[in-house]
Amino acid sequence: MSQQQLAQLRRYNPQAIASYYNKRPWLVIWRAITVVWLFAGFLIGLLIDRAVGHVEANKGDRATQLREILTYLGPTYIKVGQALSTRPDLIKQDFLEELIKLQDQLPPFDNELAMQIIESQLKKSVEELYKEISPRPVAAASLGQVYKARLYSGEEVAVKVQRPNLLPVITRDLYLLRWAASWIKPLLPLNLGDNLTIVVDEFGVKLFEEIDYQNEGRNAEKFAANFQDDPTVKVPSIYWRYSSQTVLTLEWIDGIKLTDLEAIRKAGLDRDKLIKAGVTSGMRQLLEFGFFHADPHPGNLFAMADGRMAFIDFGMMDQLTQYTKETIAGSVVHLINKDYLSLTDDFVKLGFLTPDIDISPIIPALEKVLGNAMGESVGNFNFKTVTDEFSGLMFEYPFRIPAQFSLIIRSLVTQEGVALSLNPEFKIVEIGYPYVAQRLLNSETPEMRRRLVEVIIKDGKLQWERLENMIGIARSDRNFDLLPTAQLGFQFLMSAEGQSLRNQLVMALTEDNRLHLSEIQQLWGLVKGELEPAKLFNVAFSAFAESLPKAISNISTAGVNSIFGSLTNSSRK
Repeated sequence: MSQQQLAQLRRYNPQAIASYYNKRPWLVIWRAITVVWLFAGFLIGLLIDRAVGHVEANKGDRATQLREILTYLGPTYIKVGQALSTRPDLIKQDFLEELIKLQDQLPPFDNELAMQIIESQLKKSVEELYKEISPRPVAAASLGQVYKARLYSGEEVAVKVQRPNLLPVITRDLYLLRWAASWIKPLLPLNLGDNLTIVVDEFGVKLFEEIDYQNEGRNAEKFAANFQDDPTVKVPSIYWRYSSQTVLTLEWIDGIKLTDLEAIRKAGLDRDKLIKAGVTSGMRQLLEFGFFHADPHPGNLFAMADGRMAFIDFGMMDQLTQYTKETIAGSVVHLINKDYLSLTDDFVKLGFLTPDIDISPIIPALEKVLGNAMGESVGNFNFKTVTDEFSGLMFEYPFRIPAQFSLIIRSLVTQEGVALSLNPEFKIVEIGYPYVAQRLLNSETPEMRRRLVEVIIKDGKLQWERLENMIGIARSDRNFDLLPTAQLGFQFLMSAEGQSLRNQLVMALTEDNRLHLSEIQQLWGLVKGELEPAKLFNVAFSAFAESLPKAISNISTAGVNSIFGSLTNSSRK
């Protein structure tokens, strides 16, 4: 593979990259020495500070040193720093303040070179393209920099220009990371070592997608279409006439960075509403659309004056299958209900465990580890605790993290980190679980309804406490309306698909040779404020009326078939 072929590489290809650098070892050897040298110097400095008692005095300088090292090493390491910058519970405040600068306060590249790139890509002069453009970039990120401009038609736009010669830097780092993963593999348990290379490859695929600005534009439009009915989410429009593979022109967003708490306060914005908008949109991405933003750090999220959450930078996205969405929804409920047998089955379905694994010793281990992470109540749940506790299991049992789930985990952990920066007392389950409960209670697909049945009926018995718990948590969201849920429930019960559930409900109501009136009374006490008898009758009648034509059709079809069969038999006789 030649240097020209490497420069024209559009999709991540580890074999082609390895073929190129295997023949040019001097390029990667010097890079490896540089990385080791810089981090060794940083660690030695920390050890000296601790030895002489200057940790507090030098912590600001050390934080700056770390940011400068990551910046010097380029895009791959900058993205690691960006992920860490969203974790105030993991990183000390002094280091956090420096790492936050990696989101949009990186050194820009030469302004004249940026203008040349715009002109060469769009085939017109800058003066012909834009009525005005800022003399310097307003922000610089790991992969490019942004200018504020105005089109001749009057719209204010952001113009993203990609850094030059980005591909050689990225491919060299990915080659080194993959080599390091293969070298470390024998030192780690089988499931962790093998997985490292997969994680690097997944990162490589996404990084190549991220440096294709046309792909980013398509992602933005798909994301906007998904949230077109959501008044809390804003997505910038794309101006395709002014875009190419390395230049992207999009609607200018006037917003406040989520880390600027003082500006948010002055704007009179409600931080809890912002958190809810961000987390709910994240849940919708994963469980409703399956198309999710895999890099939602504060540099990509803005609070707007009208209270909306604006998303930008759609380079790193991924798509989940319907089956994966449904299994994730079920696994969240299984976790909250502490149903570790079903949760272990979910891990098999999602690829964390292979189907041939004996799960019997894993179930009590999950119960112990996740039980500790959950604590006494669901309110203690957070992703940091779960990931910390779960990491121990990776060494004892054959767990693997599927490549796609490394992005999901990153997205969830990052969203939680952003929320924690707005409110240190934030608990993601307070928003996340009500949404999952509502998704199951309002389930519109057969598979999601089956997940709900699995949750509330176990071993042929209705789990009254689970149903009560789910309704109670769903109702903790003030926007949750129980009436449409009741209507969907009636329609499902009266359908052919609901026959099995009807039978199970009858058995559950008369279980142990008694009528479970006390359980019904408890459920009624929970919902009676919303389900007034008159309203409930209307909902039931509406559901019955909608189901009746189908029932009559089925009866009529059966009758016609019976008559036709009789006539046929008679004629044969």
